Amino acid sequence: MKEVLKINSITEYNRMIGVKTLHPLISAVDMSEVDNFPLSPMISNFYTIYFIEIECGVMKYGRNNYDYQEGTLLFTAPQQLIQGEPTISPDEAKGWVLIFHPDLIRNTTLGKNISKYSYFSYYTNEALHLSEDEKDLVNNSFKYILSELKSGSDKHSKELITTAIELLLKYCNRFYDRQFFNRDFTNKSILEKFDLLLNDYFSSDKPQRIGLPSVAFFAEKLNLSANYFGDIIKKDISFSAQEYIQSKIIEVSKELILNPEKTITEVAYELGFKYPQHFMRLFKKKVGVSPLTYRNMS
Repeated sequence: MKEVLKINSITEYNRMIGVKTLHPLISAVDMSEVDNFPLSPMISNFYTIYFIEIECGVMKYGRNNYDYQEGTLLFTAPQQLIQGEPTISPDEAKGWVLIFHPDLIRNTTLGKNISKYSYFSYYTNEALHLSEDEKDLVNNSFKYILSELKSGSDKHSKELITTAIELLLKYCNRFYDRQFFNRDFTNKSILEKFDLLLNDYFSSDKPQRIGLPSVAFFAEKLNLSANYFGDIIKKDISFSAQEYIQSKIIEVSKELILNPEKTITEVAYELGFKYPQHFMRLFKKKVGVSPLTYRNMS
């Protein structure tokens, strides 16, 4: 593996690719105007949005390939590894890169809500593919931000720029919803596999060995990031993957509770709970009565 570049500042990144720094905390770069675009493995301290207008190589997040084509958006958060393997020359590259430091959005509505844009932690086969109209909107967003940066800084600049980024990210939420909808068959397949994995989990000794199943556990089994997996499940069934896991726990627990030879504490441990009172609390919240009351009522 090539040596990983560690980029600590916007200025350092701009210097590396040969563009002028217009603001110390943000940069909008038109790829077609850059001769030395970095494709070595890179870890930075800022958020990055790549808009790839033509297919120009293989982009990787960590060790996984992004599923991308012409007109694709890729997102990375601080301290995530991104790398590229070019298949065209740098002068043929077309698209945009937007990088911004967390300090830019501190104490702004975007800063308070950035964790809601879960696609900054997506990876394998999880890039966002755009329609022609969506490409135009994204292109105009990048051009507006660059224009604002070139106009110079005043008391309104930060609000205007962060508002423009937030609006772009909100549109990306809409675009991802459209992509999830268009991949409906794949999503249903993922849900079916999730259900099979859940059933397998509780029919094995995994709860006793590993503990309660997590969203991350099933996402890894399905070769998806936890955020992407959670978003697909929520889009398909209107509640979270964690809530789906809890519903399965309750379903399994009802069968176990009806065995008079098991105490409620033994049932809790068998399900993977470290503390029985946590099971009792969850059961009462979901069912409306305590496990013991449920047993006595049945």
